[in-house]
Amino acid sequence: MTKSFFIDQHGCAKNQTDGELITGFLIDAGYNQTFDAEKADLIIINSCGFIESAKKESIDAIYNVKAAYPNAKIILAGCLAERYSELMYDSIPELDGIIGNGDLSQIVQVVNNVFLNKREVFIAEQKGVMSGKRPVLFNFKGSAFVKITEGCSNHCSFCAIPLIRGELRSRPADEIIQEITNLVKNGIYEINLIGQDLAAYGTGKDDNVFGDGITSLPKLNNEGENLGTDELSGLARLMKMICQIDGNFVVRLLYIHPDHFNYDILPIIKQNSRFLHYFDIPFQSGDDNVIKAMNRKGSSKSYVKMIQKIREELPDCVIRTTFLTGFPGETESAHKNTCDFLKQIQSDWSGCFDYSREEDTPAYSFKKRVSKKEAKKRADELSQIQQGITEERLKVFKNQEVLVLVEEVIDTQDDSTEGLAIGRSWFQAPEVDGCVVIRYEKDFESEVNAVKPGNVIKANVLAINNVDLDARFISLEKSFESSLRFLPQ
Repeated sequence: MTKSFFIDQHGCAKNQTDGELITGFLIDAGYNQTFDAEKADLIIINSCGFIESAKKESIDAIYNVKAAYPNAKIILAGCLAERYSELMYDSIPELDGIIGNGDLSQIVQVVNNVFLNKREVFIAEQKGVMSGKRPVLFNFKGSAFVKITEGCSNHCSFCAIPLIRGELRSRPADEIIQEITNLVKNGIYEINLIGQDLAAYGTGKDDNVFGDGITSLPKLNNEGENLGTDELSGLARLMKMICQIDGNFVVRLLYIHPDHFNYDILPIIKQNSRFLHYFDIPFQSGDDNVIKAMNRKGSSKSYVKMIQKIREELPDCVIRTTFLTGFPGETESAHKNTCDFLKQIQSDWSGCFDYSREEDTPAYSFKKRVSKKEAKKRADELSQIQQGITEERLKVFKNQEVLVLVEEVIDTQDDSTEGLAIGRSWFQAPEVDGCVVIRYEKDFESEVNAVKPGNVIKANVLAINNVDLDARFISLEKSFESSLRFLPQ
């Protein structure tokens, strides 16, 4: 009888694409995927190992899965497996197998051995960028992540990514274009480009993504201000190739390191409406001393200038960022500088997290550590500031028409004629930003048929509810090349 597997997914979008690749390799090998863990012969915990809370969540998942499904085989995959394979193998006998994220194609061999009762650990060298078939996407319908780089060479002092996923490597441009083309042909509307740092695309030590040599990172002056590149950056060149793909789709850029933001992408975005005016730039701090201690080259002043320059070129753009509070040496004054920085840049969205002390990173041994309680308090304060900014900036959408990608229809289970659905507009990235609550008439067959997952609809925004929008269905959108994606002029 064919064995079935279930994937218990944890971590970020990069880890999600790894889970989708694992699924593809196993389906190709003849295994069946099930979405009911109770029916699975094998449960794969695709773990996160980035920060302490994520590691705990993944470890708890192992014990919870074993308790709930004692007859299932359990394999640990993902970043926790990559970083702590020996420790996991020795200390958690509940695991039947362990595989890192270096060569995911070996999942088939590991699974085969597990079903032969051979306990195995497989950790491969970090080379290239894994790719392959992804017959099942874990996103909501109509959206997909496309990984263009792996690893990171920025070596921020707090970050374990280079320890887990290695130095930066980039996928060949032609391979990325082929994947996007196939996704669009299969009905994907929203392409989200991901990597630890999209700005560094094509700049890895062994990269030759266009077949004509390595591209370069932007230059910085003595104040850490970005001076751009002499030639078109790798990301800009890739975007120009994406412009040539046929079909109705939009592209979102995620995770661009602030020290080498590619200014040459702005004219491309301005000229091609497929590229959403959305930028995810993780600043982490607004205090110069902390920024320097984090091994970053910019400054609060240069970062403010960057946001100003982006908004000068694209006044309707949306900015998402990330802040890390409680970094060793962060004083109350430094925290206040970050609060002031946030108020100055007026980012539309941000995530605020307290510092996680990660072994083998430079910051692990830094002195003047901040208590967890204080770090969390500072993160909460930043979150409160951001919520106020977000609510204010969202007001521009009230009584405006927006395009919304429908994600799920809510079963209200009552006699009301009003239907409810959840979706996202262009200024909301998957999983991390707010959403649009769509109201429609269940008595109208045309509206019921239009408001389905994966469809793009036009809706009128009725109200702002904290960080979400309340909207009324107008029509099914036929053309995605619409200026309605952007803020009203």
